[in-house]
Amino acid sequence: MKGNIARMIAVVATGSLLAVASAGAATAGTDGGKGSSNTQALAAQVLQMRDGLTKVAYTGDVAKTRADLDKLSPVLGDIAAGKRYQIQTETQKLGDLAQGRSVESSRLLADPTAKARQLPPLPVPIPSLPDLPGPLKIVSDLVKALLTAVTGILSGLLGGLPVPPLPVPPVPLPTP
Repeated sequence: MKGNIARMIAVVATGSLLAVASAGAATAGTDGGKGSSNTQALAAQVLQMRDGLTKVAYTGDVAKTRADLDKLSPVLGDIAAGKRYQIQTETQKLGDLAQGRSVESSRLLADPTAKARQLPPLPVPIPSLPDLPGPLKIVSDLVKALLTAVTGILSGLLGGLPVPPLPVPPVPLPTP
């Protein structure tokens, strides 16, 4: 009898341990989505890249902004493809739109005489962010839309957890 009780307690304890261990993966997948334990690691990576891009773009550093866009674009491509990371369909679609803005911004920074392409509107509202300073003015709207889309992706990856705000530094004043 005591052996049966001990086995039942062990089964309940093991079940509780498994439930707690899988809670992180469960929060990533909601109705219509696919969850994975690496979703939190992806969210941390995307957050770091978004914050890095924000900081260099708002300092007006064209070379570093372009380098950050070149690093971010493949990650957004992975999100859009939905093969490497298992995430919600809405987040995949937003990843595709964000990647388009990243590629277009990088293309315009490489050749400022190029004409910007018309991109489809984002399905998320664009908050009022200040315009990028001087040398990045040509891609200001694209980068602001990209930052908004990446914030939306983070919201999908974090599954309802609050997304840290954009670290927009004070925009430098133009030099006389």
